[in-house]
Amino acid sequence: AIYWLKKRGLMPGLTFSNELISRDEGLHAEFACLVYGMLQNKLPDDVAHSIVRGAVAAERTFICDALPCDLIGMNSELMTRYIEFVADRLLSALGHPKLFGASNPFDWME
Repeated sequence: AIYWLKKRGLMPGLTFSNELISRDEGLHAEFACLVYGMLQNKLPDDVAHSIVRGAVAAERTFICDALPCDLIGMNSELMTRYIEFVADRLLSALGHPKLFGASNPFDWME
């Protein structure tokens, strides 16, 4: 939702700080994927999928509560698709097959 604000030029201080936080989180995720890649005994695909499926379900519940009304260009259905897209991207980075086959519905979230 903060990137939605950024695209519209709203709250520049908040959106800038969010960019810095997002960059930091991205580095943490990238590092975690690199460390996971060094493991000798990685999770089986079905276990990784089960973990990610549970996380996506929790995110869906949260987003439906947090975004009860539609905004211009954003609603809970599109956010759910974005969550699935991010989950697939993470699974791929970890060396597991994608689970959802979702595409990114938001051009401003690249």
